[in-house]
Amino acid sequence: MEKLYTKNKSKNTLVKAKPETIQFLLSYSKSLNITEAEGLQFESNLN
Repeated sequence: MEKLYTKNKSKNTLVKAKPETIQFLLSYSKSLNITEAEGLQFESNLN
């Protein structure tokens, strides 16, 4: 697990998302419904 992390942090760059991508993710998270019943989780998209 420790080999997954990089030691040289200067090579890492910040990635900027487009406003359309952020809007899509926000809309999707608002429409996602998670229902739990008897120890099971059901995910549904309320479009």
